[in-house]
Amino acid sequence: MKHIFKRSTLAAIAATTFFLGATSQAADYPSKAISIVVGYPAGGSVDLTARVLGEALSERLGQTVVVENLGGAGGTIGANKVARAKADGYTLLVGSTNEMVIAGMINSAVSYEGLKDFTPVGMIAAQPMMLVASRETGVENAAQYLEKLKAGKAGDYTFGSSGVGTALHLAGEMINESTQTSAEHIPYRGVSPLLTDLVSGQLNYGVFVMSSGLPHVKSGKVVALGVTESQRSLAAPDIPALSETPGFDKVDINVWFGLYGPAGLPDEVTATLRAALDDVLQQDQFREKLAASGATLYKPGMDAEKFQVAETEKYARLVKLAKIERQ
Repeated sequence: MKHIFKRSTLAAIAATTFFLGATSQAADYPSKAISIVVGYPAGGSVDLTARVLGEALSERLGQTVVVENLGGAGGTIGANKVARAKADGYTLLVGSTNEMVIAGMINSAVSYEGLKDFTPVGMIAAQPMMLVASRETGVENAAQYLEKLKAGKAGDYTFGSSGVGTALHLAGEMINESTQTSAEHIPYRGVSPLLTDLVSGQLNYGVFVMSSGLPHVKSGKVVALGVTESQRSLAAPDIPALSETPGFDKVDINVWFGLYGPAGLPDEVTATLRAALDDVLQQDQFREKLAASGATLYKPGMDAEKFQVAETEKYARLVKLAKIERQ
């Protein structure tokens, strides 16, 4: 007996076969190693978060989790790779504020959109930034900083960050706005040259992520004036929040980290990853490792999409305030 199929029938069979195959793969997830992409070199705060998370997820999911560092262009090269990856759950991204929210606002070369081209699995943690002073300034606390800048004029004082449009730069602009002062921003290519100019006194102030700034505070190279979150960090409870000082009341900003997959991640895969992440966030060992770097973990089940929408609005305002033109 001959079976004659119309083209539409063949297409329907092919679609059904593909759907059943994809469903089967999702149900078996994960059945092989998972790659977590980090858009920065090894050793930074994003990399640290990814490695601690990867170890915990590997144990929870029963599969190898490999961290792949793909640094360059402020984290956007790594993010772009994941945005274009197959949506099967085997290529994920630990993304941060810079590449997931800010980059697209200031760089026309960024070809992905933070929510449109990714599936947010969940938020992991956040680190405060810290405002530090060169010892050459003689400034020991936030009140003295404010007094000195109020007495000066535009251009008298400078603050450095790791680059134009980074979360560190925009934290400095938030400090300017809150205190109604005008420290001039000086962009650097990384922490090392920034620190060199702070130690020598060529730069007055700097903004660091806590994990990279705290060692230099403890060594006495720079003076910590305060952290940028609204409360003190458990990793350094002796350093006040800037908002404790009158004039800095509106300062509340941090660098955050989330877990993402490509857009269109199957529901079953997303659910598996979210359940695993929620479990990991409650593990004492995981919490202790990240807390030691100054991070505060987010609560399991947090709405990552809603959070990112709010963060996008906040940073859009700060980019406008800093008068950063989209290049």
